[in-house]
Amino acid sequence: MMSPTPIDSPTGRVGRPALPDEILAALTPLPRVPGVRALHLPPSPWNGHRDAEFAALELADGTIGLAYVLLDDTLAALTAIAPGLPLSGADPRLIARWWTDHADARRVIGFAAVNALTRWLFDRAGYVPPRAGDSIGELDPGPDDHVGMVGLFPPLIRRIVAAGARLTVLELKPKLAGGHDGYRVVLDPGSLGDCNKLLATSTLLLNGTLDRVLAHAPAAERIALIGPGASCLPDPMFARGVTLMGGTWVDDGPRLLAAIAAGTAWGEAAHKTALTPRDYPGLSALRAALAG
Repeated sequence: MMSPTPIDSPTGRVGRPALPDEILAALTPLPRVPGVRALHLPPSPWNGHRDAEFAALELADGTIGLAYVLLDDTLAALTAIAPGLPLSGADPRLIARWWTDHADARRVIGFAAVNALTRWLFDRAGYVPPRAGDSIGELDPGPDDHVGMVGLFPPLIRRIVAAGARLTVLELKPKLAGGHDGYRVVLDPGSLGDCNKLLATSTLLLNGTLDRVLAHAPAAERIALIGPGASCLPDPMFARGVTLMGGTWVDDGPRLLAAIAAGTAWGEAAHKTALTPRDYPGLSALRAALAG
């Protein structure tokens, strides 16, 4: 998993306001939003299960937003501070601002609130994103492709290498750098410069490094952000050239929350989605449906 350490970037491809500001500005005016019911955390310390890497913020109507909790000591910090946080009954639009207003573990709760607000908007507007067709952002890698991956994810690496694509993995851990079987790991984001496809997890949204990474990948024509955290409002990402948001859609809230508390698999409580600009009506249409 990629570290939250910032990546320096040149000016270039992305010349927009800060991504969190765009998302928060779009979600803050939402009317009649239910308050927060509770924050649900996985067991601490982490038990090693992939689905135990995420926390859930639940709204009073059962709407759920997810966020990754294994950046540095986030899970331990949240476990320690959660009982004293003013969450019950709080306005999730205000909690969402924790994403940018705090540098500690509370930013994760803020990001979970962003995802909860997005799901609430989708539900009220009657919009359901399409199901995902695969686990690699529908990049369809082939021998003519140079795929950039942000963070080392072995299961995804095997699929890309098996397809014959050239693969460059950007990491921040020096011990991982170098050539490997079918791919190379680099520390310099400039190595993404000639990648025509880019795959990254929603950690880039949580830690605020998406714009910096995109600035180093000017040739990327297909860009996929994947993971449960990629369930936030997609408009600002699509405007930046992201071509797919691979999030998670909660189908059975109580079952999912029970799995999070136990640190076990979510199973049929949720499924993966693949949202692209061609499938998405846009924020204005969602707002119009909400108003109607």
